[in-house]
Amino acid sequence: MVRKVRVDGLSELDKALGQLPKSTAKATLRRVLKEAGEPIARAARRKAPTLTFHLSESIDVSTKLNRRQRALHKEEGGKAFQEMFVGTNDPAGVQQEFGNENHVAQPFMRPAWDAEQQNVLDLIANSLWGEIEASSKRLAKKRVK
Repeated sequence: MVRKVRVDGLSELDKALGQLPKSTAKATLRRVLKEAGEPIARAARRKAPTLTFHLSESIDVSTKLNRRQRALHKEEGGKAFQEMFVGTNDPAGVQQEFGNENHVAQPFMRPAWDAEQQNVLDLIANSLWGEIEASSKRLAKKRVK
């Protein structure tokens, strides 16, 4: 089950992003989301079971999903303007997180999100302004040339 988080008060950021060209706005968001996803990834790496290091090493922040994840994501509602994912590409990660009939669950992603979500949302809100300003300045310089 995917839980959604609502963040209010970001309409000004949305308007400012709307002033940028689409490709610049996407790149700006991608930089901020990648940076903001790192605290979750670090927490998940710390919380991942350590029987083998493959699981903790496979946790990353990326815009890409594997084929199965893409299909599931598409079923859930498609794609937003810009998305970033934090997780593992190791198939054993699902078994570790949720367990199965032979293996008790050892969650590491959900506790990482629970511990870091407010920090991450604050980081996105605060650093996005700086990135929008920097992108705007770069665009202005290009237009002058």
